[in-house]
Amino acid sequence: MHDEAVHDPLRGRVAVITGAARGIGSALARQLSGVGMHVALLGREERSLHQTAAVLPGPTLCVEADVTDQDALDRAAEQVARELGDASVVVANAGVAAGGPFRQTDADLWRRVIDVNLIGAANTARAFLPQLARTHGYFLQIASTAAFGSAPMMSAYCASKAGAESFARALRGEVEPDGVTVGIAYVHWTGTDMISGLEDHPVLRALRSHQPWFARRVHSPDQVAGWLTAGVHRRALQIYAPPWLRWCQPLRPLFPAVVTRVARRELRRSTAEELAVDIGVMGAGGRADWDAYSSDPRRSRPPQ
Repeated sequence: MHDEAVHDPLRGRVAVITGAARGIGSALARQLSGVGMHVALLGREERSLHQTAAVLPGPTLCVEADVTDQDALDRAAEQVARELGDASVVVANAGVAAGGPFRQTDADLWRRVIDVNLIGAANTARAFLPQLARTHGYFLQIASTAAFGSAPMMSAYCASKAGAESFARALRGEVEPDGVTVGIAYVHWTGTDMISGLEDHPVLRALRSHQPWFARRVHSPDQVAGWLTAGVHRRALQIYAPPWLRWCQPLRPLFPAVVTRVARRELRRSTAEELAVDIGVMGAGGRADWDAYSSDPRRSRPPQ
């Protein structure tokens, strides 16, 4: 076991994780640091980033950055290279979600979900690909089973995760000649604050209740981070969290019709008042991002 640790290909290399302040990002930072990586934690919540970094055994760097701000990510990439070295692993994990009927969801909030989950992933890749090309590194896009079948009341999240998956697939072919591998992680129900109000969300509650018992299980961020870490070691093209999700890939053409059927039944039995209760940002991390975004004085500046 000692020999395995000494020869671990990740030991001493640099990992960058966006959305590292909490949830899967924080858990993944702990696991990658535990195998000997030097970890750069990027996110909106500086205090939470430092709390996560304080318990990591190896060298760390915390950078407060908004993934929708390309200039901020470019500066973060320069700081990572200067203080830790070029990144060998970059995980585009930052994500937010909003629930509720599309017509009643604030347009800026709907767009913010797309900006963080999809545009933020592209910005992350753009900032760090030069480093990954030098290290022949690994870029991991965190996707979701939300990309398998779009759930009503979650239009922005599902669209963004489907887009992020498609972006990563397209990027994979472009950067392979540079020695860079692009992986996609499909994450199912995970016990983060994003789904803390799951039972109050009528469509998600119904979809989960129609899944087989093993598919209804909510996994801890640490367990999911363990599957992701194993995939990073293998430079896997696809990582399934949990592993049984790999058997769902051939069935994906069926999922949209099944999701639509279950959701239609639930929407018909719910009142407009019941559906309206769920409008807004999901989870503490999403609320922190939305509060920071809403209070940014640059939003109110007239176009130049």
